[in-house]
Amino acid sequence: MARTLDPAAHELRREAFVEAAQRLITVKGYDQMSIQDVLDDLGASRGAFYHYFDSKAALRGAVLDRMVDAATDSVGPIVDDPKLSARAKLQGLFSGIARWKGERTDLLENVMSVWQADENALVREQYRQRTIRRLTPMLVRIVEQGQAEGSFDVADPPSTAKVLATLILGSTDTATALYFERRAGTVTFDDVVRQLTAFATAYERILGIPAGTWPITDRATLRQWFG
Repeated sequence: MARTLDPAAHELRREAFVEAAQRLITVKGYDQMSIQDVLDDLGASRGAFYHYFDSKAALRGAVLDRMVDAATDSVGPIVDDPKLSARAKLQGLFSGIARWKGERTDLLENVMSVWQADENALVREQYRQRTIRRLTPMLVRIVEQGQAEGSFDVADPPSTAKVLATLILGSTDTATALYFERRAGTVTFDDVVRQLTAFATAYERILGIPAGTWPITDRATLRQWFG
């Protein structure tokens, strides 16, 4: 008789592998973490690992998915707050995600260290698509609210929201590249501020809000990453 699969138990066990990998990446770094390290951490067999993942890269992809879900979930209460204006919600979403990242610098530094490699192109694209899927519905709600309030001047909120999600990912890619360039000493802190300010200008134009009114990430957070 075929074994009956318990979906809840299956997902719980899979999440245990992802959580262990995330913890080990933070402590050891992605390159230094091995599948055997994960197995030893959980007291699991290699066969059990391959029941859920076909490679170390697949496990890393699951860690990235987990990070996307956690980051977007962390700003859910801001988007749902009926007392906030659309402008406050959008700025809160940006600052909330930045704050979430700032609280996990060790993990993110280790993940970013292998992020740009050519062999990770597929994982990067999967991450981008998952982020767009998670962010876009939140952004649609905010943009529609801003249009109703008269604070945003847009013709098509759903399309605008998708463009915003894509632009957010573009700013993330730029910030990642700047992070490593800053560590290498090839850009200055002012270079970082100038490039990220360009994205703020793009947000203003897409949303139809006055120039110079969209704040970039606060300088304290920028100093934390690019100081």
